[in-house]
This record gives sequence, structure tokens and C-alpha cells, in this order.
Amino acid sequence: MTRVLMVCLGNICRSPLAEGILKSKVNSNKFFIDSAGTGDYHIGGLPDKRSIKVAKKNSIDISDQRCRQFEVSDFDNFDWIYVMDNSNKKNVLNLARNEKDKAKVKLILNEIFPDENVDVPDPYFGGDGGRGFENVFQMLDKACEVVAQKLDDE
Repeated sequence: MTRVLMVCLGNICRSPLAEGILKSKVNSNKFFIDSAGTGDYHIGGLPDKRSIKVAKKNSIDISDQRCRQFEVSDFDNFDWIYVMDNSNKKNVLNLARNEKDKAKVKLILNEIFPDENVDVPDPYFGGDGGRGFENVFQMLDKACEVVAQKLDDE
């Protein structure tokens, strides 16, 4: 079974969406998808209500997810680690023990914008009536479509 981890800062906005989106695109008997945050701010909590809402609007239920913090053991437990932005990438790479760990870490938007190192914007403080969450959902949906295809091709 191939295991994929989605990582953002707090594990309440972007990575729960990425987890839910990718789960909706792959066979759960062949792939295990999870998410985590580099920070410890929301451990055990639900994803942000705006993430839950935009996922539900797109027929994806992420209300059963619980926030957790990224751990060094995740390098052993996951085949691919997709980070949402360059800051998350730096934080995860700082925990890497070797080149094998580092090779697992990828910026998710590089799947649709190869080698451009584009960040998924954090919609948490958006103040734009929730459009930030919709925009993030659309970005992640496109990226996860590419990820799902790559996983199926393995």
C-alpha cells in the first residue's frame, strides 16, 4: 500500500483539504492518505469549519479528520510527503535524517507548476468571505488530480 501525507502549518485548512481531495480520487484499498501540520497549535481538533464547508460543497466529507503534528516517524511511515508551501517544506526538511527522507518531500503545486515552487496560499486569515478556501480547494483539486494519476501509474 502506498502512503501519502499532506502537510501544512496547522493541519486545519490546506492539508485536510488535500487529504480529502486525494482520498476522493484514489482507491482506498491501494492508497493510504493522511495529513499533518508542522505546528502543534490544533492537535486533536477538527479542520477549520471553512475547510469542512468548501469540501462538503464539493461532495467531500473531511469532518472526521483530526489535526496532528508532523513527526520524524512520518518519514518511515509515508512514501510521499506533499507540503503546501516553502515554509512547510523547510520545516519538514529540517527534521529529515538523511537524503532518503528529503527525497520524499515535495511541494504539491509543483505537480501543476513544475519547478516553480509556488505556495498554496494559507486561507486562514483571508477575510474574503471564504473565496480563499474555494480558491485553495480548486488549486489542490488540480494538483491532486496529477498526484492521483502518478499514483495509479506506479
